[in-house]
Amino acid sequence: MNFSSKNPFLNNKTFSTAVSKKDQVHQAIIIDYNDEMTLSGTINRSLILFLLLTASATVIWWMTFNGMNPIAPAIGGAVMGLVLVLIAAFKPQYSPYLAPGYALFEGLFIGGISAIFEAKFPGIVIQAVGATFVTFMVCLVLYKYKIVKVTEQFKSVVVAATLAIATYYLISWVFSMFRSFTPVHYGNSLMSIGISIFVIVIAALNLFLDFDRIEKGAEQKMPKYMEWYSAMGLMITLVWLYIEFLRLLSKLNSRN
Repeated sequence: MNFSSKNPFLNNKTFSTAVSKKDQVHQAIIIDYNDEMTLSGTINRSLILFLLLTASATVIWWMTFNGMNPIAPAIGGAVMGLVLVLIAAFKPQYSPYLAPGYALFEGLFIGGISAIFEAKFPGIVIQAVGATFVTFMVCLVLYKYKIVKVTEQFKSVVVAATLAIATYYLISWVFSMFRSFTPVHYGNSLMSIGISIFVIVIAALNLFLDFDRIEKGAEQKMPKYMEWYSAMGLMITLVWLYIEFLRLLSKLNSRN
């Protein structure tokens, strides 16, 4: 059975290497259910990561508005967060240690970037946080009540769009090194705003697949450490969604 997620972090390969309890046969051994992945456990881990990220971001936010330049910690946090994500992708069993570290480092990035945007557009951060929260809750309700069903066709469309966005951003970043090139999504043109809206929609759709992967992982009784791994993957999607909301709102504000 294919339980793929289009969050690249929650990929099929990683979940296939984490052997589920259903696939294990033990004679005269009682399985300890405390060692299995559960929905409640994943939710708790997600809340822990969210609190760690928020605490870290708050510290940088406070330091920035007290005279510190947030560029260095933001870049450092982004780089270290990426490193931990890559390690976890290959070694998911270390997720109980890597996930909290990721949340703390990503908090540095989020806090620094948020402070920069807030200084330029007062009030934009609370708007982006609210938009991200509302989007998350709407997607969760739509998934919970099966209003949106995660079919194979749905997964294929989302993964194709996600890969297209990643490829576009990578190519744009490479070509932006040349002064004569300006990526289409830069600036506040209608085309740029349209691209931001499209990316936000795809990021939101990734939430559905993350919910599906987490639910199926719990049903398959994956190892306990997959709770941290899954929570980390969900946090990656939410961070992406939040950053895209910041970008969109900044474009809209700059047109006023």
